[in-house]
Amino acid sequence: MALRVLEDDFENNRFNDDKCHTLSSVEQMKVEETVQMCYSYLKDELGLEIDESESSQQEIKEETALPRLKRWKHKKFLLKGLEQLSQSYQCLDASRCWLVYWILHSLDLLSVDLPDPVADRVIEYLGRCQNPDGGFGGGPGQMSHLASTYPSVNALCIVGTEKAYQTINRVKLQEFLQCMHTANGGFIMHQDGEEDISCQTYEGGFSGFPGLEAHGGYSFCGLAILVLLEHEGLCDLKSLLRWATNRQMKYEGGFQGRTNKLVDGCYSFWQGGAFPLLHMALSKQDSVSENPVSCSKWMFNQGALQEYILACCQYHSGGLIDKPGKSTDYYHTMYCLSGLSVAQHFTSGHHESDHIIGHKDNELKLTHPVFNICVDKALQASQYFRNCPSGDQSMFTD
Repeated sequence: MALRVLEDDFENNRFNDDKCHTLSSVEQMKVEETVQMCYSYLKDELGLEIDESESSQQEIKEETALPRLKRWKHKKFLLKGLEQLSQSYQCLDASRCWLVYWILHSLDLLSVDLPDPVADRVIEYLGRCQNPDGGFGGGPGQMSHLASTYPSVNALCIVGTEKAYQTINRVKLQEFLQCMHTANGGFIMHQDGEEDISCQTYEGGFSGFPGLEAHGGYSFCGLAILVLLEHEGLCDLKSLLRWATNRQMKYEGGFQGRTNKLVDGCYSFWQGGAFPLLHMALSKQDSVSENPVSCSKWMFNQGALQEYILACCQYHSGGLIDKPGKSTDYYHTMYCLSGLSVAQHFTSGHHESDHIIGHKDNELKLTHPVFNICVDKALQASQYFRNCPSGDQSMFTD
């Protein structure tokens, strides 16, 4: 795949506020300056001068153009997080299950196997996080919460052993989920807690409550819920597609989470991950559509997203980041890698194709677009639970 940053007119993608400066336009131009430094460093590192006469030479070198995914540094950063966290993570005490999930899925995307002793400690720890009511708390002894139940189940399925699966008390978990369900169709996050409802807005994306602006996280979750329920047609898919495609930044190549906001690496998945779901939903309408969906690529610029993640979001000592100038953390590491996986792999029915920017070693495992764990782990967990005596309570569907 050709690199955008080597195109003669690439700089024409910069934001233009027609000299009518606002706080948001000034911030946008500042971000583009930092991104421009990353892309300039990339071109300098290659020793390429953008010249039409050298186009053939560029084409040869583009195979190794982008910096390689710093696999070893990311692996070291992630494994360290499983053993010990710095004091700066004290504010995430109620999100310890999330930290486990972010780290495990990142390692799995990188094809790093957990040593057995580490996997056993993960299982033992998450087992202590499940409460008698069936839900998981953010840590041992904490209140059951939907937001910590999701990553806990995912993390145990990533470990993928029978011991890990059996740690999940599915009967009590089902009871907990039913208790969180409200009469109007939504869910409260915990006992006597707030209710989150994904609502499609006039923009096309989903918000967390009627009247609020569309947001990438809510849009992904709202669409994924409809996919699980096999009722994607209840939302305006074309409006959602239009909104999602317009969230990809013309210059940076990454995604913003909301209209008129800055690029953020985590939306590589929250926005990028919605496209496989949209593709699947729209493909069902092919029989009545004048413009059938592609059989080879998603409906966003996959190469541009890979360029942004690899050139702008890799921290020098390991881990991935929101945007240039930010510090690394496990949240952005996982969602950047998940978005990178989506951008690298296309799969729809019997059609499959890979779009790898840079070196072939940049390729990650394929992540499941609904659950955001690797596809092999999702299928393995599904098969295990389907073969259990209580198979009708399977955690996953195909």
